[in-house]
Amino acid sequence: MTLARSATLLVSFLALSSQTARADPHPYAIDEAGSRIVVHVGKTGLLGFAGHEHEILATVSHAALVVDPAHVEASSIDLAFDAGRLRVVGSGEPAKDLPKIQQAMLGPDCLDVGRFPVIRFVSKTLSAGSPSHDGLDVTVRGTLTLHGVSREIAVPIHVELRDALLSAKGTVALKQTAFNIKPISVAGVVKVKDELQIELQLIAHRAR
Repeated sequence: MTLARSATLLVSFLALSSQTARADPHPYAIDEAGSRIVVHVGKTGLLGFAGHEHEILATVSHAALVVDPAHVEASSIDLAFDAGRLRVVGSGEPAKDLPKIQQAMLGPDCLDVGRFPVIRFVSKTLSAGSPSHDGLDVTVRGTLTLHGVSREIAVPIHVELRDALLSAKGTVALKQTAFNIKPISVAGVVKVKDELQIELQLIAHRAR
């Protein structure tokens, strides 16, 4: 075998090995400080503390994220939240009403965190569309367990992966009644909407 031929084979082998290494699944660690999950709660009715539109912040308490850039379907995500750490925030929310809303949300008539302390989402399948210059659109299908009820949901997200940094953004709508949660009401007149809009922004770093 000639020296040129040997060099060519060596370069080809190194290139293939590099591609294979990059294609392997890798664990990623969620950056809690850079990640944000917000539940947007709407209203029906006109009066009462529960009639204000408000937002709820969720903090990830456990995350297992595995990413395979070459084979998206081989990736997986497992997120858990401490229901008792959900916090009502309120732009436009009267400060005096926040403790009432917080108590009502965590109490037995709503999330009942004493009985159901954990909210969890575990992916089952991931499917991706065509990549674009700014990332990839992915649909994550999995099981959400909330208030002791497990339902399959689909979450569309836009993923960007640059070197060891991953960012994902998406929005999904859920109905409280699908998880046996009764929307808060005041005297049967003022109620929060059944449908919630959940906005997520996750930042994760490739684990070493």
